[in-house]
Amino acid sequence: MGLPNIRVSVDAVVFGYDSKECLSVLLIKRKVAPYKGEWALPGGLVQEAESLETAVHRELREETGITVNYLEQLYTFGTPERDPRNRVVTVAYYGLVRQSKFDLYAATDAADAKWFHIDDTPALAFDHQQILATATDRLRAKLSYEPVGFELLDEKFRFSDLHQLYETIYGRDIDRRNFKKKFLQLDILEELPEKVSEGRGRPSALFKFDQKKYFALKERGMLFQV
Repeated sequence: MGLPNIRVSVDAVVFGYDSKECLSVLLIKRKVAPYKGEWALPGGLVQEAESLETAVHRELREETGITVNYLEQLYTFGTPERDPRNRVVTVAYYGLVRQSKFDLYAATDAADAKWFHIDDTPALAFDHQQILATATDRLRAKLSYEPVGFELLDEKFRFSDLHQLYETIYGRDIDRRNFKKKFLQLDILEELPEKVSEGRGRPSALFKFDQKKYFALKERGMLFQV
């Protein structure tokens, strides 16, 4: 019996956050078969001389025109029939970015690249619906052990902006008073003397992250449940 002919690929689940559009995911429209004309996650086969990390960043650049500083390895998907061409095992990565930082540009085997609201995605090629669901669950679970927000919010923000960010990622309402009490206990926010007025309501305090405390907490982990 000869050696099995198994290829290795990478796929990227890039979530984009925007205060107006909320949570989106980056998809590409395939330009080649199989699944030509259908939407899929950015990704492709790993070349012989490159690492998995190099491959996933290359595929993102080639298919969407963007560079994401940090992607975390998610899971390995290896169902034998997941690719109709041959046996392909894929290593999926995921990341959360500020959507407005990127200008999309589809190239190579992608006919288009577009952000889709997380609750309004089209049917996806291959097993990418499963990969997306796994990544969404992992992202939401991550909020309980790692702070999120430093790269997604403005340098100065209202507490309501942080609250909205967490509600958006969790996909549900979160009691604001309880959230604020628990988050302030993390001691990673600095309340600023300046305030901002919007409409007729009381002016809102502005906050910023204490970078040193934020990344120290991110490094050692936390327990944060809402």
